[in-house]
Amino acid sequence: MQRAVLKLCCGISYPHVRSMAGLQRAALAAFGQEISVRLQSRGQMSRPAWSPSRWTRHQEEEKQRTTALADEDVFYLRRGEEALNEALEIVESKDGWTPEMAEKNGDVIYSKVLMGNRKVFRLEAELDSSPEELHDILFVRVEEMHEWNPNIRRIRVLKHVGRNTMVTHEVSAETAGNLIGQRDFLSVRHSSKSKSCVYLGGAATQFESLPPQPGFVRAEDGPTCIILQPLQDHPDRTRFIWLLNMDVKGWLPQSLVNKALPRAQADFTKHLRLHLTAQNPEHKR
Repeated sequence: MQRAVLKLCCGISYPHVRSMAGLQRAALAAFGQEISVRLQSRGQMSRPAWSPSRWTRHQEEEKQRTTALADEDVFYLRRGEEALNEALEIVESKDGWTPEMAEKNGDVIYSKVLMGNRKVFRLEAELDSSPEELHDILFVRVEEMHEWNPNIRRIRVLKHVGRNTMVTHEVSAETAGNLIGQRDFLSVRHSSKSKSCVYLGGAATQFESLPPQPGFVRAEDGPTCIILQPLQDHPDRTRFIWLLNMDVKGWLPQSLVNKALPRAQADFTKHLRLHLTAQNPEHKR
């Protein structure tokens, strides 16, 4: 209120100030300065931008943003670890697995029905590659997967959380014979190593800057995992175990989905073998 009165008085008197003598103008300036000091002492005048209190508030806001970012990283890290642990419990359980399909090359796919009537699939195969090389192909260089798997249009890493966790956006390709149709996936991926085994886990997640995209049905992975275990007598070869656990969403009949998913596993493994052979021509299996 006092500040407004001061402005009003100054505005009214402005035409007269110009005609004042020097002594009168000095007296008016002193009067204004005294009022300013009193208002500031009562906390009624804004502090300058460089004041200590504003600087402290700026530091607190920066700290809150940093804490929020750290909390986001912790969320993805925990999500990845939990997904891997949950998937391993499923794939390593002994009960309920039944043969689903077998390939001529020895690959076998088993299925199991979980609570909620969701069917999951476990592929078992042997690959002519070490676990470390497969980890590099399937995790480290995941963005290159579309170069050797025609069923993938693209995979983009949206965020890295350390060396072993990432958030990815994947878009499937429009290919002939694809019964499920084009889908996109937003997933957290996590890798872990125990002795000579490598574990890759994943599950659906959320990413604020990438909501569901128009024109795509957003499917959900998980929890899912891949186990890469060197063969006892051939450490340069790997026992490949893949748990596929997916909700494709949409309005597809479940019977159609249950036929398409194990076929997708077999196709993926076929393309992976071709890629390994292209990298190592001496491996023909």
